[in-house]
Amino acid sequence: QVQLVESGGGLVQPGGSLRVSCAASGFTFSSYSMSWYRQAPGKERELVAAITSTGGSSNYADSVKGRFTISRDNAKNTVYLQMNSLKPEDTAVYYCNVVLWTAGWGQGYWGQGTQVTVSS
Repeated sequence: QVQLVESGGGLVQPGGSLRVSCAASGFTFSSYSMSWYRQAPGKERELVAAITSTGGSSNYADSVKGRFTISRDNAKNTVYLQMNSLKPEDTAVYYCNVVLWTAGWGQGYWGQGTQVTVSS
């Protein structure tokens, strides 16, 4: 079965850095784009960054451009989100996501999330 396991969250001061990871299993990781979302208290879940299956292309929400970098290691079935120059407004639960397509039907999968708190 598909499993996505996030790790690496924690408490960091404003201006600091953190890297979160998502270990994937149960599907052919190297064949699928991967995404990171986040959800802050009282807010809707939002797309933060996405990366293509080969890692050759990525895109970012305007709010994190220039500060966050998404990457992947297909040999390790892992996708990463490097977060620099963190701001209090980056505080959220960060989720890994993949959409698996079969016969034109897409099924989305989520991890359990990892909490990132930016505070002094």
